[in-house]
Amino acid sequence: MNQHVPPARTGHSACPHDCPSTCALDIEISGNRIGRVRGSSANSYTAGVICAKVARYAERAHHPDRLTQPLRRTGPKGSGQFAPISWDDALDLIADRFTEAERRYGAESVWPYYYAGTMGLVMRDGINRLTHAKGYSRFFSSICVNPAWSGFLAGAGRLAGPDPREMAKSDLVVIWGTNPVSTQVNVMTHAVRARKERGARIAVVDVYRSPTMEQADIPILIRPGTDGALACAIMHVLFRDGLADRAYLGRYADDPAGLEAHLASRTPEWAEAITGLPAAEIEAFAHAIGRTPRTFIRAGYGFTRSRNGAVNMHAVTCIATVAGSWQHEGGGAFHTNGAIFGWRKSMIEGGDLLDRSVRQLDQSRIGAVLSGDPAALAGGPPVMAMLVQNTNPVSVAPEQELVKRGFAREDLFVAVHEQFMTETAKMADLVLPATMFVEHDDIYQGGGNQYVIFGPRLIDPPGECRSNHDLVCDLAWRLGADHPGFAMSAREHVDWLLRESGRGTLEELEAKRFIDVQPDFDTAHYVKGFNWPDGRFRLKAEWPKVPYAAPSKMGPVADMPSFPDHWAVTEEATEDFPFRLVTSPARSFLNSTFTETPGSLAREKRPELMIHPEDAATLGILAGQRVEVASPRGAVVLQARLFDGMRRGVVVAESIWPNAAHEGGRGINTLTGADSIAPVGGAAFHDNHVRLRALG
Repeated sequence: MNQHVPPARTGHSACPHDCPSTCALDIEISGNRIGRVRGSSANSYTAGVICAKVARYAERAHHPDRLTQPLRRTGPKGSGQFAPISWDDALDLIADRFTEAERRYGAESVWPYYYAGTMGLVMRDGINRLTHAKGYSRFFSSICVNPAWSGFLAGAGRLAGPDPREMAKSDLVVIWGTNPVSTQVNVMTHAVRARKERGARIAVVDVYRSPTMEQADIPILIRPGTDGALACAIMHVLFRDGLADRAYLGRYADDPAGLEAHLASRTPEWAEAITGLPAAEIEAFAHAIGRTPRTFIRAGYGFTRSRNGAVNMHAVTCIATVAGSWQHEGGGAFHTNGAIFGWRKSMIEGGDLLDRSVRQLDQSRIGAVLSGDPAALAGGPPVMAMLVQNTNPVSVAPEQELVKRGFAREDLFVAVHEQFMTETAKMADLVLPATMFVEHDDIYQGGGNQYVIFGPRLIDPPGECRSNHDLVCDLAWRLGADHPGFAMSAREHVDWLLRESGRGTLEELEAKRFIDVQPDFDTAHYVKGFNWPDGRFRLKAEWPKVPYAAPSKMGPVADMPSFPDHWAVTEEATEDFPFRLVTSPARSFLNSTFTETPGSLAREKRPELMIHPEDAATLGILAGQRVEVASPRGAVVLQARLFDGMRRGVVVAESIWPNAAHEGGRGINTLTGADSIAPVGGAAFHDNHVRLRALG
């Protein structure tokens, strides 16, 4: 007799990964398996388009190497030697080790550590409820957004901007410091629509000829960390040639006269010497902006992952103010819409239990934290126990060799809740199998758009996989943590969040699939003023007053320039380290996610280093040759790929491959530093000087 197979159906969800697009998805489902994943055409931002790696998500969800049962380490740390253990025994062990650490060293010796492996608000942020209920060391998120957000806030005062769909109504779309063809494809959907329907031009500012720059009408190729110099020269030209909107500046800016005087010496020739971009190209780009009222600047994250990243972001957003672009539909500067959602997450995060006297430990400095650095530990006890969810710090964190040594401590207890046996999981004492987004309920918000999307459980998880929420609640019961959120289901959390935030109910959201919370034009374009008491955009930044929640100001804040400038604090080339290295995202990976799927592996092939052919010839490096890349922090081996799409002296390594894909198990973040970017931290992943050596 043939077994009955349920008919195929279509489920609806949202992409959970760390990408500003947060795409609305239509997912084919047959029985308990997913098939093709498509972008929802009913969602006006996703507009039916998603990236190829998510379209192939069935490769990931049904991968034979998925973790499906709890495992306990039986061999040395990092050996990969594990044996099955029951969930009850695993949870009891975690509770015992956390309790023992608290008894001996205090509650702050336990550090729940997480990040953006899922962007669902319940599954990502619920770990904070356990942290607050127990008084564990708090987690300071710093690895990604801090320089970008603080730089945007320095000018506008609020993390929001024009409706990103307005790119389609622009006459000049400036994609600055991001590669959306690879990392957020929907930006290109709307930019290309403007080109097709309006004859708009697309300008791309980047440090190498990325797939996005390949599509540009105006390619702007600069050296790493020099975006502030380019922005200054553009504004110099706008003021000099009568293209600055003085009426707009007089009404909406704090000190236009001071800025104009400051920029008098920041000529295109001055910027050419810093950026490598010819002065004539700077002039032409500035005129394109100044003569195009509907100029939409889409500012990314990549160009801010430099020691002067916040200053560079502020400088770029100042261009829209000097040109008066904000006042036009299809104009202004956009980075993220994080401020428009207005969530009340106290139930998810246990905010009512928050004790601000409990220390915060910096995510980016995990190597120093686990190695016992007193400053990184904020003067408190050592970290003796961890629960890691949604992140893979042994691969993605800076100062990777220090991170590895920290995780190798025999006295450190680590439980990792994961979908695959990542390199962090291999260093754990316990590995617990986690669900994927189609296997649990959650709610998502756009970063690069304005949608709230519900992602329901569509299929059953494989084996013994449990969701982040279920794990946190199970642990809370064993640890004696008390909060009503531990007794609620994920769906109940979503409904509570929606109701308390004035966004309706879960039942209403399920019926609609997603809701558009984009503010009106006047709010989005700051027609009634920017988010400062006087309503004026801050051309002259007051960095200590930037409204960003952090344990303290970080990095050399006192040295930050107030007016836009080239702040020369980057790790510049030296005689010993004559190249600037940028570690850019790959098209088929997402940080360390998708590195296990066959489709992504086939497209990325191997870890490579892009080298300008003239630089390679000088060093005697041939295409495909093994090359040692060394920074003051260590060395890795990559395969040379000759590529003339950078300025001389710049090299690019795309993607975060697993450490094991490299010789000696040393991945690309061996080379990156963990020193804090001013004013509120962050890691300078794209700001490293290196030397190269050809290997036989």
